Amino acid sequence: MPEETDDIKKPAEDNQYSKEEAIQYAKKYLEDILSFFGLNTDVYATTEDNEVIELHVPSTHLNGFLIGQHGDTMRALQFLVASALKNNKHEYTRVNIDVADYKKARADRLAEKAEEWIKKVQEGGEPVHVPPMNAADRRIVHKVANEAGLVTESEGEGQDRHVVLKPATE
Repeated sequence: MPEETDDIKKPAEDNQYSKEEAIQYAKKYLEDILSFFGLNTDVYATTEDNEVIELHVPSTHLNGFLIGQHGDTMRALQFLVASALKNNKHEYTRVNIDVADYKKARADRLAEKAEEWIKKVQEGGEPVHVPPMNAADRRIVHKVANEAGLVTESEGEGQDRHVVLKPATE
């Protein structure tokens, strides 16, 4: 078996890295990017559903910079890390980066808003079209509404894509 050099791991026989190797690669890659900005911090890395690698950056003096306007910089970092995983033939390439629990707080606020929309559907019995939102936000609304017993679907294309909440038909 050939020896590996310079801390570069070679993929297994089937050209796929393990889940753990993908998580460690993503963690190190993000930590390296952050170090270019002078931020030497440990990134907490997990996967809860065995599909998406969750990377959590703790709160620092660079929160605003790392989050960006409406989370744009976080999404760009996600894209970079996911692209690096794909380019290096990792099986797990979906990445979610959260800086200082920004996404968690945003998801909690969105879930509260979704509760209002759900109540409107349950009281009126009519479908409710929610405002357009990105895919991650739509997933949150779908989850909360489905847990409340409503039927949901996404409609529209691109920037106009939105969730429609409907009463469950029995």
